[in-house]
Amino acid sequence: MAKKKIRSTTIIGVRKNGTIALAGDGQVTFGDISFKQKAVKVREFSTENNSVLGGFAGAAADALTLFEKFEQKLDQYEGDLKRAVVELAKEWRTDKMLRQLEAMLIVMDLSNSFIISGDGNVIEPDDQIISIGSGGGYAHAAATAFLQSGNLSAKEIAKKSLEIAAGLCIYTNNQITVIEYR
Repeated sequence: MAKKKIRSTTIIGVRKNGTIALAGDGQVTFGDISFKQKAVKVREFSTENNSVLGGFAGAAADALTLFEKFEQKLDQYEGDLKRAVVELAKEWRTDKMLRQLEAMLIVMDLSNSFIISGDGNVIEPDDQIISIGSGGGYAHAAATAFLQSGNLSAKEIAKKSLEIAAGLCIYTNNQITVIEYR
């Protein structure tokens, strides 16, 4: 049985000059119906040793379950993002309940960025930008252009890139939440 394509939201993370910013739109859809416009899909996880930004795309209840599991792993491994991500991915692949979840996560700290995909894979991007969701490609392209052409901050790039995605992707809106960490 093929997994359903996740068609909801856009999350983008940008790293620039020692600052990270993560932005997410607020639209919640079910099929072709938009139910909510101001959902918050990004958050900060703070530990004694680290601060991590996280965002999700996909089924909200599934993503919130994964956020909870991720936070447990982050606490268990004392803020070590890489270790927490790998251990979450291992559990995601092997746990019967978690394997059924339809969501993707972005997590990032000042040093690392990761996508944890719906099948339990971990992807580390090659550049300063990370994105997921149906408008992720649009936002990523816009962020690349902004990084190459101007003096905008990571937060401004994330917000403006998501605004462009919202103009193109029907599953993304312009009710944007941006969080930043330096």
